[in-house]
Amino acid sequence: MCGRFTLSQSAEALAIAFDLEEVPPVPPRYNIAPTQPIAVVRSLTHSSTTSERELTYLSWGLVPSWAKDPKIGTKLINARAETLAEKPSFRAAFKRRRCLIVADGFYEWHRTPEGKQPYYFHLQDHQPFAFGGLWEHWENGNGDVIESCAIITTAANEVLSPIHDRMPVILEPKGYDLWLDPTVEKAQDLHTLLRPYAADAMVSYPVSSTVNNPRHDSPECIDPLEA
Repeated sequence: MCGRFTLSQSAEALAIAFDLEEVPPVPPRYNIAPTQPIAVVRSLTHSSTTSERELTYLSWGLVPSWAKDPKIGTKLINARAETLAEKPSFRAAFKRRRCLIVADGFYEWHRTPEGKQPYYFHLQDHQPFAFGGLWEHWENGNGDVIESCAIITTAANEVLSPIHDRMPVILEPKGYDLWLDPTVEKAQDLHTLLRPYAADAMVSYPVSSTVNNPRHDSPECIDPLEA
């Protein structure tokens, strides 16, 4: 699964990486947790002939449009790539509301006899990247509106597998247009993008238990653990 991640890139870097004309202020975050607002890139168009995009903030934890209680979002922070087309909570968003969840690193915990040891993962080149994501629009009769999202996960690559058997889907930049294209609805066309990221392009190292508490959100969270 993916339960915490980071984003400390400048707005300029994000505009370049995701082909955006405008980027709102993006404060650096080192311990992003479920239910918090997270930066998402999604299509503003309903056609494959244009690729206008926006960066906005959605709540992390997908609330299906049919949900009676929005608290269900706390249980839907991740979506398994293998079952997106079948799961009632995700299949509509998989067809029509896909997004790029913006990040530059993430955490996973390794179970040891001494307890859970957090590890930090990022790309070798330290560039921002996108998790494959789904988003939804929910509202009730009282005018309350929630726009929310979930991170898609897949089998772990060789960097992740010693720590955990799952990892978030990191999309290749060349796949962004296809993933965001609202006219693509066939699962087989999209599943080609939902595979483990190349292990040789990633780096990992243990970090301190500071990150265990979501109230701790500072650069120290990603500092390598001293031996």
